[in-house]
Amino acid sequence: MTDRSPDTRPAEQAAGDLAVYPAYLAALLRGDRAACRQIVANLLEQAIGIRSLYVDLFQRALYDIGALWAQNRISVEVEHCATAITESLFPLVYPHLFMAEHCGRRAVVSCVANEFHQIGGKMVADILEMHGWDTLFLGANTGLTELVRHIDEQQPDLVALSLSLSHHLPVLLTSLTELRRHFPLLPLIVGGQGFAWADPAALATTPQLQLIRSLAELETYVTDFAAQPLP
Repeated sequence: MTDRSPDTRPAEQAAGDLAVYPAYLAALLRGDRAACRQIVANLLEQAIGIRSLYVDLFQRALYDIGALWAQNRISVEVEHCATAITESLFPLVYPHLFMAEHCGRRAVVSCVANEFHQIGGKMVADILEMHGWDTLFLGANTGLTELVRHIDEQQPDLVALSLSLSHHLPVLLTSLTELRRHFPLLPLIVGGQGFAWADPAALATTPQLQLIRSLAELETYVTDFAAQPLP
């Protein structure tokens, strides 16, 4: 799922305190898809913010489950089931995503090669859509050749890459070098749980690159970006 540390989480994760969180976490741990689905449906009916749902419910639960796994308190099968259930809940959100007026911007969002944890990237793509962007989400383990091809075809205004595991940082750096070679001026953003442990100083040599540490920071970034004049 992610790199695990029971003591370290991004600050945004701890910001929310949903009353239903304990019940949701318990349902996720026992693999009760129906109960998780009902909790999410109820929150959407109550007009919960999409970012709050993603951060204070989905992300928080997956981090907590990752910590339990790291402490050998749950099996890897329970962790994998929780990830699968979480991914199955995203379609409940989609009717609430595509209501924003298009801002005329396009983005490509992807996980780096060998990275199979795609939930963070999916959240990024959804936040962009919520702000009126047209977004192509390429998903997990996207090879560099395929990534370059899709960027060349889509001609996006922005490319976002997700890093969930810090030991994949060298793969990310190789991707950034290649993307900058093919697309010298294309704005790039990177983020993900991997940067809770990976040294961001490694990114300093890539121009036109922004490290995004939270979905709240992403919203600020894309709002400011979309306010700039179209080329």
